[in-house]
Amino acid sequence: MKRLLSIATIAILAGAGTAALAQKDMKPPVAKKVPKVLKIHGYEITDNYAWLRDRNDKKDPEIIKYLEDENAYTEHHMGRHKGFSDALYKEMLGRIKQTDQSVPYKRGDYWYFVKTEEGKQYPTYLRAKTRDGENAEVLLDQNEMAKGFTFFSISQLEPSDDGNLLAFATDTTGYRQYTLQIKDLKTGKMLPDKIERVTSVEWSPDGKYLFYGQEDPVSKRTDKVYRHTVGGSGPDQLIFEEKDVLFNTGIGRSADKKMYMIGSYAKTSTEFRYLPADDPTGAFKVVTPRREGHEYSADFDNGNFYIRTNKDAENFKVVRAPLADPSEKNWVDFVPHNPAIKVEDISFFKDFAVVSELENGLEYIRVMDMKTRRAPVRIPTDESVYTMSLGFNPEYDTPAIRYSYSSMVTPNSVYEFDLKTRKSTLLKQDEIPSGYDKSQYETARVWAEARDGVKVPVSVFMKKGTKLDGKAPMLLYAYGSYGASMTPNFSPLRISLADRGMIYAIAHIRGGSEMGEKWRQDGRMFKKMNTFNDFVDSAKYLINNKYTSPDRLVIQGGSAGGLLMGAVMNQAPELFKAAIVQVPFVDVMNTMIDDTLPLTTEEWIEWGNPRDDKKAWDYMYSYSPYDQIGKKAYPNMLVEVSLNDSQVPYWEGAKYVAKVREYMTNDSVVLLKTNMGAGHGGSSGRYDRLKEIAFVYAYALSQVGITK
Repeated sequence: MKRLLSIATIAILAGAGTAALAQKDMKPPVAKKVPKVLKIHGYEITDNYAWLRDRNDKKDPEIIKYLEDENAYTEHHMGRHKGFSDALYKEMLGRIKQTDQSVPYKRGDYWYFVKTEEGKQYPTYLRAKTRDGENAEVLLDQNEMAKGFTFFSISQLEPSDDGNLLAFATDTTGYRQYTLQIKDLKTGKMLPDKIERVTSVEWSPDGKYLFYGQEDPVSKRTDKVYRHTVGGSGPDQLIFEEKDVLFNTGIGRSADKKMYMIGSYAKTSTEFRYLPADDPTGAFKVVTPRREGHEYSADFDNGNFYIRTNKDAENFKVVRAPLADPSEKNWVDFVPHNPAIKVEDISFFKDFAVVSELENGLEYIRVMDMKTRRAPVRIPTDESVYTMSLGFNPEYDTPAIRYSYSSMVTPNSVYEFDLKTRKSTLLKQDEIPSGYDKSQYETARVWAEARDGVKVPVSVFMKKGTKLDGKAPMLLYAYGSYGASMTPNFSPLRISLADRGMIYAIAHIRGGSEMGEKWRQDGRMFKKMNTFNDFVDSAKYLINNKYTSPDRLVIQGGSAGGLLMGAVMNQAPELFKAAIVQVPFVDVMNTMIDDTLPLTTEEWIEWGNPRDDKKAWDYMYSYSPYDQIGKKAYPNMLVEVSLNDSQVPYWEGAKYVAKVREYMTNDSVVLLKTNMGAGHGGSSGRYDRLKEIAFVYAYALSQVGITK
């Protein structure tokens, strides 16, 4: 009797080039059907693939085997392109300065910086007494800490005010569940303090207390803020509990270090509490009570509160209020509302305020001199399409601020802006070791007209000389949710696409904030269809204007952008050759009726609550990618998920792939690739992550016939 080869074995042989016949004839795994009926709002809906869901740490062996079989099938299919993927990886690696260090920033008596070394996956965190980094001391060596782990991430890196203690948190699974620890920087020893599920951290001025936000172990909603006595053995003091399931909470401190702020955040409402930092055991007071539709954030400087608010200001404004009573009756405009400019943020320094603004899809940084009252000035830029943002500036009394700048053709740059002379100085621009000639590439912003007449900006990057005759391949990316703006930034990795004739484009669709707050509001809740329509119409514009053609167009999106991918492929599958669908939020209805899943309850006022509201159910069901899969010809797909993903569970993508294969009427190849040891953001090591990107780019290029 013949010994049957497993899928994994066939994939290995095919990858080695010794089983051409198996490679040609190999069929994808077929997920079994186990009907599960949901009865809701008078409907009965059958889900044949619900069995793929498992929330236990130790997953059902049958599910693991299925995911491994899918990985083997993906490896089988992509095995012929392994050499190409490896070549792309080496090419991309050549554009990254592997041994490098960040620009040091001052914090108290020290200059802090990060160093990477060739061959090492992770950075080392250091500080020195001088700006040049001489005689630096190692704070944390992530490479040493990560030994024995397939995933290792550090967050909440916060030194105490005197620089003697360091708080930091680590995640070793990718589930984004961080454990807080404290290092004594005088002795180099770890303190016994260890706190689970920490999401925000703030010191008391004397270093005796550590305030922290903590998430619920099941829902992952940050619902509590505690005060911890450093080195103490007693229970931590609960100082605030957020009981509204629509809200998360967290704690921070003003730049002048004089005021604690506890923020409660929902998608359309916020509330802030404050406490003077010299009274860390005191009681917090509310700035102004929450109400639906009112979004505000509070800061403190030089004896006054400064509040960014959308009260009578769709694009936000900043008001000033006195410490004695910061309630709304005492609010006075500080940065008045301008309907054409969205106030994204405001930061305070000694004698200066810096406003981050968004106008006509472009970012600006405006500097205000609060001492001399000179006219405010925007930091000038040389390019017409770019991205810029205020950098990390922890020092309050500073003569200059850092900001970052790039465009799709200009490498990431760190500048210092002198607050008095108003001159910018370039401190560092990322090097491209293998060489990069900016003049060989071009970027532009074009405007696609959506079906309702709205103009949608699309940023384009390509090699100069690329012919716009409809024959160029294109990778079109978008996100379009939560008001997140997808800025036209620089990536040395995209050069590998442009050099092969592929145009890279970003569609700045509604749901983001690129064109202001209305742009965000017009792409959420019962206007969410605008997001998907904008993308489809942007693709049609690019095709009609000969940037590409349907058989040359590959699309990409992740997380909520994965929802976008699923929705547009249901709407207009004929427009796309292939889709890269990463950690996709595609099983919308099953996720949004389950209040035990991470993120669900807080998302109800972003998407709707289909569990309790039939109107929300009907609208969301109309675009839910998993539920709207139908008998049609779908594009090729690469769907990527991660086993330890807490934001979008692996089973959403797995179920989606199984159902698409069941329904599609053509012979498209649909691949499912599961990272078995990471979370929402993929692998933690920089080389591992780069290999994942090279794999994705090899897929995108190979879909349009480019394999070298």
